[in-house]
Amino acid sequence: IPVAHCFGPPGHYKRKFCTVCRKQLESLAFRCEVCELHVHTDCLPFACSDCRQCHQDGHQDHDTYHHHWREGNLSSSARCEVCKKTCGSSEVLSGMRCEWCGILAHASCYIIVPPECTFGRLRNMILPPNCVRLVSRNFSKMHCFRISESLQTEPDEDEDVDGLTQGSVKDAQISTDSSKQTLKIFDGNDAVKRNQFRLISVPRIAKSEEVVEAALRAYYINDDQQHYELQTFSQQTLFSDDIINRNHATEETNPGPVFREAVPEAWIIRAKSKDHEVIRIYPGWLKVGMAYISLRIDKESTTQTVIKEVLPQLGRQTECLQNFKLLEVLMGSKQVQRMVLDDQEMILSRLKDIRKTSIRQMNQTRFYIVENNKSVVRVNLFVGGLPPQLSAEEYTNILKDDLAIKTNLLSLSHVYSVQGAVVLEMSCFSEAERIYMLAKDTTVNDKQLTAAVIPEVLHTKLPQNCCPLLVFVNPKSGGLKGRDLLYSFRKLLNPHQVFELTNGGPLPGFHTFSQVPYFRVLVCGGDGTVGWVLGALEEIRHMLVCSEPSVAILPLGTGNDLGRVLRWGAGYSGEDPYSILISVDEADDVLMDRWTILLDAQEAVESAENGILEPEPPKIVQMNNYCGLGIDAELSLGFHHAREEEPGKFNSRFHNKGVYVKVGLQRISHTRNLHKDIKLQVDQHEVELPSIEGLIFINIPSWGSGADLWGSDHDNRFEKPSIDDGLLEVVGVTGVVHMGQVQGGLRSGIRIAQGSYFRVTLLKPIPVQVDGEPWIQPPGQIIISVAGPKVHMLKKSKQKQKKTGSLKETRTDSVSITEVGH
Repeated sequence: IPVAHCFGPPGHYKRKFCTVCRKQLESLAFRCEVCELHVHTDCLPFACSDCRQCHQDGHQDHDTYHHHWREGNLSSSARCEVCKKTCGSSEVLSGMRCEWCGILAHASCYIIVPPECTFGRLRNMILPPNCVRLVSRNFSKMHCFRISESLQTEPDEDEDVDGLTQGSVKDAQISTDSSKQTLKIFDGNDAVKRNQFRLISVPRIAKSEEVVEAALRAYYINDDQQHYELQTFSQQTLFSDDIINRNHATEETNPGPVFREAVPEAWIIRAKSKDHEVIRIYPGWLKVGMAYISLRIDKESTTQTVIKEVLPQLGRQTECLQNFKLLEVLMGSKQVQRMVLDDQEMILSRLKDIRKTSIRQMNQTRFYIVENNKSVVRVNLFVGGLPPQLSAEEYTNILKDDLAIKTNLLSLSHVYSVQGAVVLEMSCFSEAERIYMLAKDTTVNDKQLTAAVIPEVLHTKLPQNCCPLLVFVNPKSGGLKGRDLLYSFRKLLNPHQVFELTNGGPLPGFHTFSQVPYFRVLVCGGDGTVGWVLGALEEIRHMLVCSEPSVAILPLGTGNDLGRVLRWGAGYSGEDPYSILISVDEADDVLMDRWTILLDAQEAVESAENGILEPEPPKIVQMNNYCGLGIDAELSLGFHHAREEEPGKFNSRFHNKGVYVKVGLQRISHTRNLHKDIKLQVDQHEVELPSIEGLIFINIPSWGSGADLWGSDHDNRFEKPSIDDGLLEVVGVTGVVHMGQVQGGLRSGIRIAQGSYFRVTLLKPIPVQVDGEPWIQPPGQIIISVAGPKVHMLKKSKQKQKKTGSLKETRTDSVSITEVGH
């Protein structure tokens, strides 16, 4: 089934081979963001639309999934599933691999493997492609999979021409040898109009057959050279009525040397005219197990006669011809173009027209017989960045004013007023594309709108034991490691279950999975990112069928305290993404408290409307890890300001911690009597504070990148801390030196209290930080209380099983996925 590729930016990829020319990638090359296709920039036009089918789009939809084989780029230790011998190589393009289940085989062995794919070890985590529907005629693959536009640096059509031409110069290796001649070769009228040619180098005394063979080789066409001829390039070429066989001109048919004294600069490959030929008709999924039907056609053959001859071979001879149609499908690398052929279309004439336009295009064209199905157009578009707390009618009016929406073509299927977002359901492709492109350049109340194409998950078709993993990745976290993880997870899973948080936040992902009965979440980012996702989950929980999904963490931030407590480590350092997914699958479900912090400032602020001083309205924030007042928050604020001034430098964990140390040293001599500036009440009881500079409320036994602030000593006054006991621990620190000693494990903090309800009175402005987000809080009240239901988290198992699933699956997966991870 033809599926276009989704090419990211060109880059340098070591130890990879081009799928088209089969040579090693030593220069700039493209790779598909969804499958394992790698291709040189000048080979890109010759790549075929053979990407993974990740959703149903109304074209040849089916519920059975076969292996999706991709050749080469395997590790040298890869072993064949059939003969058990080595099938990978780092020297040549060899071996086959299924891009869904990861099974490996030799090119000569894979045909023995049963065709049905079971998705391998990750089958329960993958969102099955037949359970996802996305009708996306006018949208590129980048839009469909919500891949950042900033990544898309593909050449456009004009650039394509230059890239192809220059690449051809490289291939031809123009020789200074006087016995050699370098020629421009065009493959049809389209290439001539675009000035898109390939260069070949041949001996001056070469025969015409040898030149034709070299020209076909330059365009990666494997047909018999006897069916082609070369035509001298001239401007009259494009307008000649008889340019295919050129009336059997002597110069073309003479087997002698093709070049005379006056050597033409350019030539065009032409297919010789035929009175009849054999074409292939692809039935797709009309008959499983049959790749294509070979059919002999002549000058009288029409679309209708072809359908009439094909149906009996599919066992459909009793059915009406009008129930079927013949599709001409151009399988370009970046786009699949489908055209329904008219019933009276002369097939031989159509083939002649395609070859006249482009021999290469003919090589990428197939004919499919398909059933006539009336497909209903339904495109779902998520639009965020709107003003919050409005009604559906108010959102409709805003969209009418700013995007000029046509209400007869769309409806608001979902309204998320708290977040200021809506989901539009549209019945027109062009209107959907117009709104999508316009929204990205529109601001409402000085806020940029976001737009994302949302797939529809057919939840009733999900297998009973399926628990798909919803993956959120913050590409800005972890020294930009998030970008590599996005790429890896899109390949290992269905790209429709991987969401980039910089494009609309967590809401598009939760909306997509809103009807899935049971799913898990993986958040790739720092503690701030985890808090963002948990906060969004809390707000939308009542609209999810699976209202309490378990959340795993892949720590990409600086501190990663929550990741440490749940055994996911101090930070991601390039582990195999496949192993991470296995760990998530085997993780244990645990509960964790979340806390609500009410900030009620007593300080009056000037009203924007009438200039009158009014009390600042209370603010509510959520807390997962800890909340600090005083010196702890002051250091966070210093770091925060440094990062805002030079954000480009803060892309490594080591550098970030260095800045923390620098900020701490600058404040090492500061003395502040925090206990005189605040009052603390725990569970309705006043608590006398010792002489401290910082007061910290901790929910988890990790603070400041893994330090144990509470300490492990037994104390009869307090219960043993736990992340799900409904209690917070209150700890004091005497200054920067004390904090450094805690970080080094030399001391612990000063234990002050333990409780479930806290009231802090601020007598003067004091720095405050919640989960690493700092600010200056004016005088007033801070109330901390437990927030709603506990959240389900995933804790990495201590003893990871060595053998997961069958021996066969384990061996196959562990060998094959390694390359994808890198």
